[in-house]
Amino acid sequence: MAYVGGNRLTLLRNGAQYFPALVAAIDAAKIEVFLESYIYAEDETGSLVTDTLARAAARGVHVRLLIDGFGAREFPERWLRALREAGARVLTFRPEFARLRLRRGRLRRMHRKLAAIDGAVGFVGGINVVDDFDGPAERRPRHDYAVRVEGPLASEIRAAAARLWRSVARATVRRGRVLEIPPVPPPAGNQRAALVIRDSWRHRRDIENAYLAHIQSAQRDIVIACAYFFPGRRFRRALGGALARGVRVRLLLQGKIEYALVSYASRALYGSFLDEGIEIHEYQRSVLHAKVAVFDERFASVGSSNIDPLSLLFAREANVFVDDPEFAQQLCRSLEDAMRTGAQQLAPRQWRDQSLFTRLRIWIGYGLARLAISLIGLERYH
Repeated sequence: MAYVGGNRLTLLRNGAQYFPALVAAIDAAKIEVFLESYIYAEDETGSLVTDTLARAAARGVHVRLLIDGFGAREFPERWLRALREAGARVLTFRPEFARLRLRRGRLRRMHRKLAAIDGAVGFVGGINVVDDFDGPAERRPRHDYAVRVEGPLASEIRAAAARLWRSVARATVRRGRVLEIPPVPPPAGNQRAALVIRDSWRHRRDIENAYLAHIQSAQRDIVIACAYFFPGRRFRRALGGALARGVRVRLLLQGKIEYALVSYASRALYGSFLDEGIEIHEYQRSVLHAKVAVFDERFASVGSSNIDPLSLLFAREANVFVDDPEFAQQLCRSLEDAMRTGAQQLAPRQWRDQSLFTRLRIWIGYGLARLAISLIGLERYH
């Protein structure tokens, strides 16, 4: 993990901050735009981003949109035509042709949420191209984050986007030519950050290893917010080691049941976490979709990777790790506010006093998750 200096980083919370910044950057593009999104929904936000990309392509900007074949499998044909007629190129990562066919390769998704504009501005985070709200009734935004990057690290974000675009273009027998590599932008600030990606080749465990390195070096405080938290042995041992050093460990996790199997399986670990002294806060205000962390209010991570086997061992992910106290403290304050105003802290006794029916659902979910992990050959993960 190589930290790069000279950057200006802007923390963006939820779609209300992210999409205006993204649209403004695309509207200001002069040369090229790369955009990657796992989900690309047919809603107001999808329409807004599509129109913005089409405008850029129509004025001569080289626009390349990469969507996932499962997460964005219902991408509207009319949007595809509009983008291509404007001059944009659209590719799909691993299109879903046989939905009922089970195979390990189907788990290898493009889960990144990344944008690169003119090699000078980049965005990395957990926010998909989808309306920000939990549901039409509550109109409460999903709790999520992204980071806007200006400076030398933006060129690394652009390089990562170009590499994946070329790879997918070759696999789909399409032209994958991209423009010449733009020069590294000049310093835009004084913040240090590193782009850490996960793929199935040279960077298979880079994001997990970056998390572990920061957990193992933490001296005072660790805060992790994660939508799907189902860590393996190495991760759990690292948290245990931090607790043994006297480090305070707080987890902000999903309180709402979104996907039953994952939700109940992850809860099977809560008892041991609480017994060890880890604080667990379940977010209840809306859907928690964040994948962020803060270590000692000095280092931080914002990205797309959950702490579960799909993100850490199968999906293509991208996180920005930041070495900057001001940024880390800003993120930490935001997470603490979410814990205080939108979450419920679990007490060990409260957890032990759950009903038998709830315990049964949790252990059934955990058993099924363990079985699935074994069937796809990841027995050593747990």
